[in-house]
Amino acid sequence: MKNFSSLNEIHESIKSGSVSCQSLVNYYLERIDKHKNLNVYVEVFAEEALVQAKNIDEKIFAGTAGRLAGMVVAIKDNICFEGHKVTAASKILYGFESLYSATVVKRLLKEDAIIIGRVNCDEFAMGSANETSYYGAVKNPKNPKKVSGGSSGGSAAAVAADLCQVALGSDTGGSIRQPAAFCGVVGLKPTYSRVSRYGLIAYASSFDQIGPITKSIEDAALVTEIISGKDHNDSTSSSVKVEPFNIVLPTEKKKIAYLKEYLESPGLDPEIKEKFLDLISELKAQGHVVEEQTFSYLDVIVPSYYVLTTAEASSNLARFDGVHFGYRSSNAKDLESTYKLSRTEGFGEEVKRRIMLGTFVLSSGYYDAYYTKAQRVRRLIQDRTTALLKDYDFILMPTTPTTAFDIGVKNEDPTVAYLEDVFTVHANLAGTPAISLPLWVSSKNMPIGVQLMGAAFKEGDLLNFSKLLMHSRN
Repeated sequence: MKNFSSLNEIHESIKSGSVSCQSLVNYYLERIDKHKNLNVYVEVFAEEALVQAKNIDEKIFAGTAGRLAGMVVAIKDNICFEGHKVTAASKILYGFESLYSATVVKRLLKEDAIIIGRVNCDEFAMGSANETSYYGAVKNPKNPKKVSGGSSGGSAAAVAADLCQVALGSDTGGSIRQPAAFCGVVGLKPTYSRVSRYGLIAYASSFDQIGPITKSIEDAALVTEIISGKDHNDSTSSSVKVEPFNIVLPTEKKKIAYLKEYLESPGLDPEIKEKFLDLISELKAQGHVVEEQTFSYLDVIVPSYYVLTTAEASSNLARFDGVHFGYRSSNAKDLESTYKLSRTEGFGEEVKRRIMLGTFVLSSGYYDAYYTKAQRVRRLIQDRTTALLKDYDFILMPTTPTTAFDIGVKNEDPTVAYLEDVFTVHANLAGTPAISLPLWVSSKNMPIGVQLMGAAFKEGDLLNFSKLLMHSRN
């Protein structure tokens, strides 16, 4: 069976009778088994997926199937699916079974998507390499010695290795876009509040956003359209109407900004910079206006992000206490030791580091010095980004400063790993949609992504221009 590039291709094959939903599921199950070495899936719903596929085949025959019939989807292990385990790749939730389904899961199933399993991720989505997982690191399908990126590394690797057609990830500071860039696939972070967070295990609630990782712009558009929209279970979800994302190649020329400070970042790989500059020249040659703009907050963008997200994490993760649900230490003898030992044994080192940092910045003596200042910086970033996107259609930047690095090389110094987020956290702080596109391959045969940021709730425009960029590379 071929590696389908989009759901449209699958639908054409189903119409011709060359494939069925059942044969698709069997194909992916065989590939998942064949590529266990990548450590992508933490659980496969084999029997359930085959039953679901059989039912959808009957719906297709009867003409009653939903828009996602034939789409086999993997979900990140921090997205709840009723009756299935969900652990956020953490020992503290090992064996926990979800009591309800996330809104995004319900919306996918309503349109007859087939959920084939849950995929690995950084513990509680805290990481930029998928190395903090309780289940071990996810390997990059392009080179198993390299990281897949994080935190949605399992989602990106699953799509890149053709272990599913589409995967859902979550993006707090680049956790969809960075692994998409490392693995050579499309990763979209929608506008904050565009997609319900109900059923997503929270890391930082004012940053988290669920989005798709796909092989094509068309699949990214369709999945985003289906999972978006107001949800009464999530008070932060937006009531802005979701228009159909009909992908067409734009004919009008666009006005695009790129940021001087980002290109001058000392950590930016020279090869990535060269390819980025070549893209700017190509866009200008095509008649688009591409102009350099300044963005003076680059030095504080990562520190502000980590101050704010760790503060929210320290609060969100307080619920995992060894009392209510999840892991409880077998050595606990009383209430105090239950709290201490369960959290000490249940959380990994990176999660504990971020909880402690968040607790520190929220403490009475340091709240104004760190948390309040970081909130002010966030406002400045939002205001500057909004102003830029009033004058320009898009902001163009690299997705990552480097290509995927070797597994284990950045574990000793966490601040080095944090700097991998330098180009992606911008969109999360601003709340704007952003997409990573696999436009190039490095001299060492590793994918290179470019990132495009658009105005809030303008995912349609962002996707259409992304299609143009992808089209121009083919």
